[in-house]
Amino acid sequence: MATNGSSHTEGVATHEFFNIINGQRRGAGSGGVDRGIDPRTEEPLWELPVGSAEDLDDAVAAARAALPGWAATKAEERQQLLAKMADALGANMEFLVGVVMKETGKSQLMATIEIGNSINQCKYFANNTLHDKVQFEDDTIKIIETHAPVGVVGAISPWNFPLILSSMKVVSALVMGNTVIMKPSPFAPYCVLKFAELCQSFLPPGVLQALNGGGELGGLMTLHDGIDKISFTGSIPTGKKVMANCAKTLKRVTLELGGNDAALVCADVDLDKVVAQTCAGSFLNAGQYCAATKRIYVHADIYDAFVDKFVAETKANYETAFAGDGVSVPTIFGPVSNKMQFDVVKRFLDDAARPETGGKILTGGKLHDKGYWIQPTVVAGPREDSMVVKDEQFGPVIPIMKWSDEQDVIKRANLSNSGLGATVYSKDLTRAERIARQLESGSVWINMPEQPHPGAWFGGWKDSGYGGEMGILGLYSYCHIKSIHFAK
Repeated sequence: MATNGSSHTEGVATHEFFNIINGQRRGAGSGGVDRGIDPRTEEPLWELPVGSAEDLDDAVAAARAALPGWAATKAEERQQLLAKMADALGANMEFLVGVVMKETGKSQLMATIEIGNSINQCKYFANNTLHDKVQFEDDTIKIIETHAPVGVVGAISPWNFPLILSSMKVVSALVMGNTVIMKPSPFAPYCVLKFAELCQSFLPPGVLQALNGGGELGGLMTLHDGIDKISFTGSIPTGKKVMANCAKTLKRVTLELGGNDAALVCADVDLDKVVAQTCAGSFLNAGQYCAATKRIYVHADIYDAFVDKFVAETKANYETAFAGDGVSVPTIFGPVSNKMQFDVVKRFLDDAARPETGGKILTGGKLHDKGYWIQPTVVAGPREDSMVVKDEQFGPVIPIMKWSDEQDVIKRANLSNSGLGATVYSKDLTRAERIARQLESGSVWINMPEQPHPGAWFGGWKDSGYGGEMGILGLYSYCHIKSIHFAK
């Protein structure tokens, strides 16, 4: 197995950014250049190239050329290289944390968590993969399940957790013998491009490549007949376009789309503990998290006390980080990551303030004169048909509603168009599991905030996705299954 011949990553930890094609850095061509924006300050960031149609064609050609050799590489060798990915990220942790802070607005703590979780994903698949197994056997026949790579994978990731949501696609695809072309969001491309660059010192050319670009480049990827699968994480409307485009060449497709996750809080909980957990679930990364808590339903017997404590927790641990530097005070809160989403969340605030929605803003709602900051906002008692309840806000605005009947609250939690995740809080684990099994979502967490695990399948129901990723089950998204029949 040949590598690109580079035995070092000298120059990688600099603020120069390139597309990575066939093991080489590539600067701007016909696609021109772009700059990101620091959401804390609205200051422009580093210049970087925008990938063109020609760049994409070159990347696809390189990926296809690398595919036979990479697919033929022993699984154990591929896993050893995933372990090297983890080592490369760890060795460059400080630099990458600084990049993530600038491009996403994350605090130092949150950026460190992002790199750390990406390392964990590499380590998980460095130790776990699919193996041949017997599907069926009797006196006349033995049938073996085997696995083959899908081919060239296009990994299109969003801006909220750019490295985590790229690396989970990359490691799953690579361990199964696929080659990968990453396209990060143009709002947060920097860390992903550096990740690809770091890996060139030990991966063969064309196995992992990265192109910066927006919707136009993403559209070209979904239509390209040299790409065999698209894994996309992003909004529901864009996901539907991705699926329609992929159908034109019958590409395999995995979609992880929006969620409007409900938290159901029963009357028997430890109030202080669950307030802290649901507050963290709501305001982690300023609510910009596909599986974040976005609606809270609290039993009527404890509703008033819960709301009072939730507001106090919000003020003490999240408002204090508003417009901060992200370093001096450890926090999981931060600004909205870009102007586009900032404007979306402001519309939610405006709607929540309307008397006819039935809710009351108890704290928050303020903006800052610089940066895309929105104060963490708590809305008590809005109507079920209000914007802040029925739609995904993807920002630091959380509605809290009251319930008394178990079947009624399950019905309210189960939206017609969303089913990514949910949480249930109760000391009665039998009851909590009973509720969890009736919630129409791909993942449910009991007595903990939403925390996807690299060892567990993660996917959405309804409009929240198509297929899924992560865990051993997620590897089936990145392979063909072949049944080999042996006559006896």
